[in-house]
Amino acid sequence: MSEDAKRDNGTDEMKRNKRKEYACFVYFVTFRMFRYLSSGLLIFATAYGQSTADRIRAEALRSETDRPLPLAAHWNLGEAENGFSPDYQMRQIAAGHHLLPWFRLPNPEWRGDDPAWNKYYESALRRAAALKLPVSFVSTQWEAMLTSDPAYFNLPPDENPNVIGPDGRPRPEISAFGPVKWWREAGRKWTASALAAKLQTWHPDPPIVFFISNNEHARLWWVKAEEDRHYLKRYGRGRSDDFKRRAVGDGWIERYRALQEGMREGLRNARWRERAVFIGYDAFGPPHFGRWPGWTEYSLYCSGRIDPRPLEWDGATPSYYVFNWNESTDYTVFSPQVESMNWIFMLREALRLNPKFWFEISVWDGHEPEMANDKRKLYAARGQRFTPERYGGMAQFGMWLLRPRAVREFRAWRDTLAQAEPYFLPIVAAVDRVHLNPTLQRFWRRGELVANRARRHPYQSNIPPEYRNEDRWYLLDTDLDPRGQWTLATELPVYALALRLGSAPAREWLIYAHAPLGARRGVTATIPDYGRVRIDAAVGGSFFILDERSRRVSPVIP
Repeated sequence: MSEDAKRDNGTDEMKRNKRKEYACFVYFVTFRMFRYLSSGLLIFATAYGQSTADRIRAEALRSETDRPLPLAAHWNLGEAENGFSPDYQMRQIAAGHHLLPWFRLPNPEWRGDDPAWNKYYESALRRAAALKLPVSFVSTQWEAMLTSDPAYFNLPPDENPNVIGPDGRPRPEISAFGPVKWWREAGRKWTASALAAKLQTWHPDPPIVFFISNNEHARLWWVKAEEDRHYLKRYGRGRSDDFKRRAVGDGWIERYRALQEGMREGLRNARWRERAVFIGYDAFGPPHFGRWPGWTEYSLYCSGRIDPRPLEWDGATPSYYVFNWNESTDYTVFSPQVESMNWIFMLREALRLNPKFWFEISVWDGHEPEMANDKRKLYAARGQRFTPERYGGMAQFGMWLLRPRAVREFRAWRDTLAQAEPYFLPIVAAVDRVHLNPTLQRFWRRGELVANRARRHPYQSNIPPEYRNEDRWYLLDTDLDPRGQWTLATELPVYALALRLGSAPAREWLIYAHAPLGARRGVTATIPDYGRVRIDAAVGGSFFILDERSRRVSPVIP
């Protein structure tokens, strides 16, 4: 090899070595950066998960006067495989979603050594304890024991907590006038089980504990009060309807509070006893208020009180439902969007009676695929698709109308994530949106819902005088509104509402609009005490800000 060749070869070798050194250097730096970045992401993810838990805890504990931000929850307890299990919930919270954890309340007879139930509870409860999360326990109606257990149902008539008919025999429905002591005893049985005691050791210091009853057990209907010997023994015959509704309501207040006190006594952990909150499904005023002349038959309205439940419970989760057993839909006057406008004045009254009253809503679309009256089948027969996006738009309208503490979706207990999660995620997204968007958060906390006094609520039958001047209509007028007299079947292309901040001439409005049957562009909506604005309405809902000074309408979320 010539000297020149050797020189060139040496130069090439030096270049190769330098390239190797450079490659090693780049690899080393890249590896170190990846390690640091990975560690940073892990730290960020951990911190973010912790901050999500902090937000959940803070909002669950916040006073109602401070307008707490909403949380997402569910009625499906993850008992069946691949459902909304406690472990699924913990993963969602770790990912930054604002869920109020829920578990099944153990049955009174359950032991504490069942491996399957220990697996269901332990890891998630311990994780909730580490994050200092509030927890909720959902179950059937606790008072059903008074009917299903022969030890109570077969008691002598005067001692029996059930309705005693004219024939002297008990009926399978609880009485508002039977002995109270059995209610307290039944409550203690629900929380004194061995498994319930074990749960309290896995999460010994929860900030708040919710007990949620399905609250659907058969009970004395006030219309039939005179068929109950307990009632007749106390009041006799011939009382007015107003008297009967008040008497029955007062009876439930006494008995359900005794049931809850019994449950509180059964808890072994003092912190659980102090922080227990009892919530009843549908334990709220009638959404059908004014829909037909006889609506009072299916309510406990009495003069001065639309409903006794704020005195009976610590909170309520009424049904913002499209029922499959009636003609309601998400796009007609007969809809949860319209009916729940009745709850605004009822909620004000509830908070006067019980300032700590926890108000949430339960949401459902009427989907029962095995039933002939399944609501999605009805929509399909009308050439429509009920998508998760459409469901989210309906739920979000209820959220911004009512601003509840939680949005609790209903699905059957065997429904799986594959079937139901696509419809739950829009609710989770709507809840997260309030927490993470400063504009939405500002209006949620401080905005004033705008009443539309240019139109009356379509339900105007038999309105008690004391409520005739209450605002009950919050739907904004639009250029797409049907003309003429509305009926329950009248279709509404756009549902829009507004919240207001500030005072003239520097007001702001947050406008929410959704169009169930298809997106609508360039909709003209009328803001009371301001005028007309042009907005778009998406199927899943759209948010806009109207600024009075600039007269500009801007989307909140691009």
